[in-house]
Amino acid sequence: GKMDKSIILDMKQQLQLKEVDIRTYSPLALAYLGDAVYEVIVRTILLNHGNMPVNKYHRKASHMVNASAQSRMITELEPMLTEEELSVYKRGRNAKSYTSAKHATIIEYRMATGFEALIGYLYLKEEMERIFYLVKTGLHIGEE
Repeated sequence: GKMDKSIILDMKQQLQLKEVDIRTYSPLALAYLGDAVYEVIVRTILLNHGNMPVNKYHRKASHMVNASAQSRMITELEPMLTEEELSVYKRGRNAKSYTSAKHATIIEYRMATGFEALIGYLYLKEEMERIFYLVKTGLHIGEE
């Protein structure tokens, strides 16, 4: 819808960002951005569940944001992805990264990187609604 474009459009205008072809971004650059976008969404969800001490938020968030949690999510979401989304995910997953995972296997870490690349990609394409849908589905929000 129109709503979801406004935040990013506004940001582009306010910060005088130039139009960049998303295809020129490396998968790791997309993942770098996607990691932050996903983190903001998760923290927003957690804050919405009532006030608690910040260290408690941090512990809860890290369960949702860590590589093994993200790899579980993307495994579940994979059948729902479009061809385009799938190819972005796979590029992220197969990207050679030089950092290693804390508390996760290499496989999980790479899948998580693919997930984050996908989120970054959708964010740059101004597809917030799609991001929210995938995150809601992946985190089982609104399910009884």
